[in-house]
Amino acid sequence: MVGITGGKGGTGKSTIACSLALSLAKKFKILLVDADVECPDDHIILSVKREKIGDVTITVPSFDHSKCLMCGECSRACREHAIVHIHDHYPIFIEDRCNGCGTCILACPNKSIKADKKVIGSLYKGSLNRRYPEELRGNFTIISGEIKTNIASIAGVVDAAIDAAISSHKPDFIIIDTAAGVHCNVIHALLDTHIAFAVTEPTPLGAHDLRLIIKLLKKLGIDSHIILNRSGIGDNTTIYQISEKSEIPIVAEIPYSETVLRAYSKGEPFKVPGINNIINVVESAGC
Repeated sequence: MVGITGGKGGTGKSTIACSLALSLAKKFKILLVDADVECPDDHIILSVKREKIGDVTITVPSFDHSKCLMCGECSRACREHAIVHIHDHYPIFIEDRCNGCGTCILACPNKSIKADKKVIGSLYKGSLNRRYPEELRGNFTIISGEIKTNIASIAGVVDAAIDAAISSHKPDFIIIDTAAGVHCNVIHALLDTHIAFAVTEPTPLGAHDLRLIIKLLKKLGIDSHIILNRSGIGDNTTIYQISEKSEIPIVAEIPYSETVLRAYSKGEPFKVPGINNIINVVESAGC
């Protein structure tokens, strides 16, 4: 599994993930997973029409007040503060804060809390349309997760998307396009990856967030590489200094391209300049 990630948003992660998937699909069975579940857009970039394949649920508590002792154990056990205890009152459940861990059910001394289900998102599947060559269409599948609005627990949808990819298909490569940042859903998206590419840009914010994602990738023990996108729009020196200090190589330096920008905007097939360097690393890793 190949992770396409990066701390800063807008550096071109999805663009590179889509281009890499299309390029590899010329020779291999490819499954692209859009794990940016708050804002999935790979299907838009590729003009893919998605079909819903299922809902994602979490376990939420259902309170039986006839058995409730009003002891507050459920509230004390809840690390998300989704259950409020007031003396001599039944528990107050704040559903939007619940992450579905089920600890309150185990903590209740009188078994007054039962497990219920709540839909937090959906999974979608899609294929390339006829504007793409036939050999690509047969080798390419996309799975994306999409969270419902006002849901705090995002990682569950990320996990479900990756589980669906692993269990339902037997591709040669699974490419995971993560969200921006270093938060829980990014971590969940990267956990099973064999190799990861941190996409950055030569700007102060790009450099700052590159340091953060490198720290995370090292903590996770993932073989990592840097992709310098939009090379030349700023000073590349800082990115090279980060690469040297972290001992993580820059495997591709991709210049800003108006051609790619126009193709991206129209949802047309495109190939990012320098993508072959990334393909060589992926094929060599054999992941």
